[in-house]
Amino acid sequence: MAIDRIRRTRKKEKGEIITIDGPAGAGKSTVGKMLAQRLKYFYLDTGAMYRAVALRALMEGIPPEDELALERLCNKLRISFQGDVPKQRVICQGEDITERIREPRVGWMASKVSMRRPVRQAMVRLQRQMGEKGGIVAEGRDTGTVVFPRAKYKFFLNAARSERVRRRHQELRAKGLFLRIAEVEKEMKKRDKQDSLRDLAPLRPAADARFIDSTSLTPEEVVEKIWQIVKKGSKV
Repeated sequence: MAIDRIRRTRKKEKGEIITIDGPAGAGKSTVGKMLAQRLKYFYLDTGAMYRAVALRALMEGIPPEDELALERLCNKLRISFQGDVPKQRVICQGEDITERIREPRVGWMASKVSMRRPVRQAMVRLQRQMGEKGGIVAEGRDTGTVVFPRAKYKFFLNAARSERVRRRHQELRAKGLFLRIAEVEKEMKKRDKQDSLRDLAPLRPAADARFIDSTSLTPEEVVEKIWQIVKKGSKV
């Protein structure tokens, strides 16, 4: 597999690595994009990478338990991020899949393939390559614990489940997906349990991560909290 890091304008030659982890609906993507835009950093959506693998697996009829087929798939895939935030696009095999990877069936598949060691190893290796030059905001579920354990700034973003369900429900509606809120809650409970209990890279805060409860905060307020912490420790 190959993955390209887009060219971008940077405030300085060498920037920091900032990780933002947390469960679904905590606001990681929104906050990560806003922060990257403010810092003029590259935004790395690690979840989009797993979703790209999941989408191709679905298209090629590869079951999530077939690790050999998934490994072969990863070896031939080419994924790239094009454009700057907030209009960054995800390209796979020359096709813009930005919208397609957000379909519920792809999310379900992504949660399955991300537990497979060959896929996890391939993604982590490429994510680390993306962060070699610094100047990156990486968000996901294991960016601070597994992918970039030596990152200077690590954050774990969470919110009450009821608020996360509400946010995800609104997000899906905005995309034309009208699921009942009870369905969204059921899927989120299932995903939370699966992410937290899996053997490979479970969802958990890094020991040195700063915890932020976003339940009653706007994305702008969360970004400001992170900005103030980074500002104190770096010349940004």
